[in-house]
Amino acid sequence: MNPTRFLFRAAGPADIDAFERAAADSVIGITTLPADRARLAERLERSAAAFASADDASGEEIHLFVVEDLQRPPGQRVVGTSGIAASAGFADRFYCYRNEMVVHHSAALNAGNRIHTLHLCHDLTGHTLLTSFWIDPAYADSAAPQLLSRARLLFIAEFAERFSDRIAAESPGLADEAGRCPFWDAVGRRFFDMDYPQIERLTGGRSKAFIAELMPQSPIYVPLLPDEAQWAIGQMHPVAELPFSILLDEGFDTETYVDIFDGGPTVDARVATLKTVATSRRGPWCETATAGASADWQLVASTRRADFAALLVPGSAASGAPPLPAEAAAHLRLGPGDSVRSAAFAPAGASA
Repeated sequence: MNPTRFLFRAAGPADIDAFERAAADSVIGITTLPADRARLAERLERSAAAFASADDASGEEIHLFVVEDLQRPPGQRVVGTSGIAASAGFADRFYCYRNEMVVHHSAALNAGNRIHTLHLCHDLTGHTLLTSFWIDPAYADSAAPQLLSRARLLFIAEFAERFSDRIAAESPGLADEAGRCPFWDAVGRRFFDMDYPQIERLTGGRSKAFIAELMPQSPIYVPLLPDEAQWAIGQMHPVAELPFSILLDEGFDTETYVDIFDGGPTVDARVATLKTVATSRRGPWCETATAGASADWQLVASTRRADFAALLVPGSAASGAPPLPAEAAAHLRLGPGDSVRSAAFAPAGASA
């Protein structure tokens, strides 16, 4: 598929049908896309208010986005969703498990060992959180998921004062179609008489703090868990492999934290070190008659918050002001004198 056919933009209440479809298609574990139209509508209203607000950021804002296939009929163009929560655990603590190795040594036996442990923590509280990723499976091999994930990093770079300088993202862990989750069954279910789907519905995008507060505060010694649960730690549901690979390519650390429910990986990084952010720049744009042909691509975004949008255009980031065909400039709602934020677009192991 031609990468120029995709448009990333701020979502609004009119996108409720697309988000309801995303929620229905999402696997258990993506709690920011609850399969509840009223709650999705509330999240879209909150997002619209966050985009429109002229107030200083409080940390409670969420921003939701969609990616459109511009070659599809109007009303059927949304093929993916993603989001940003300004501050993880706003007004509460954001819990996860931290992987650690505990060293035991006996001088009498002249022997020692290293034991994998999980420590309940709230290290990531206050980090900006990437959320709500969903892509229509028909578009998984196109540029759409790349645009959907990376363009929101340009939004964070452009409006850095509204976000933390640290960022995190959760990936759903292993669970089967019936909702059986090896990690939850071995750990969480010991303290809650609920199966994994029940506990996910109970949280449904809310804080997980009330769950963590009833969990044991002492470290969990991983070798004491069933083999299936041990193997599940840090593993993800197959549907998460694509968005996870994009985060990995951006430079997120994948080794330190796992989710308190399903043991899926929770990644984190400094915003400034991420590839899209580090290569981004703000400046003018220029109009060109055609999209042209190039082996290189740029990710180009508008610099207005209320109607933020981004797309892919051919050209090298080293060539100066991004050349945009009139149609692309219209999609970004650019006028003479407007600035754009652009970044090199070169996904690892894939072409645009």
